[in-house]
Amino acid sequence: MNSKKKRLTILLPAGRLPLPVMAKAHELAQRFGLEVYLSTAQNMRLMGLDDAQLEQARAELAPLGVEFKGPGKFPIPQVCIGSRDCSAGVQDPEELSRRLLAHFQGRGPFKPKVKIAISGCPLCCPGVKTTDIGVMGSKQGYDIYVGGKGGANPVVGRRIARGAPADQVISTIEALIAYHDRKTPKKQRMVRLLAEPDFPFAEV
Repeated sequence: MNSKKKRLTILLPAGRLPLPVMAKAHELAQRFGLEVYLSTAQNMRLMGLDDAQLEQARAELAPLGVEFKGPGKFPIPQVCIGSRDCSAGVQDPEELSRRLLAHFQGRGPFKPKVKIAISGCPLCCPGVKTTDIGVMGSKQGYDIYVGGKGGANPVVGRRIARGAPADQVISTIEALIAYHDRKTPKKQRMVRLLAEPDFPFAEV
């Protein structure tokens, strides 16, 4: 058995942690002596598993409808709590995230490095403007940004739509993901594609 400890990443759409998943993660952590880490990407990681524990944890969590991080999956949008739970919110990013995930369900594989963030207002709490594809809520709809990047040398994305309805957001993200797939041999951030002469969206 590989003595190196492993981690299991549980995807949490919109950062919401269902109570049955929380209870099972707590029980597994107690049983195996694990650490539980809630990441800035709005997922949950069980840390310190050996190989046998990893497989056991997967087997016990899967019946709860859990999805695990893995290659080729559509990027789960990082979202704020939006108009449902925040007085500043003017849009519901959780609902838009749900629609996006349903739209791309069963498709792929998707090439890595693309991240998506959705905010419910112009405060951009999830880092909309410094994410590969950022969607910012406004009273008129959604502004869409592309090519943002965080890290040591952050880049603010290019705005490619103003006040877009949800259907337009979804179709725009579909076009951006398809373009990234065509232009990417293995993996790359969206910012590297902005200078391509055939990039499909102009700045607005």
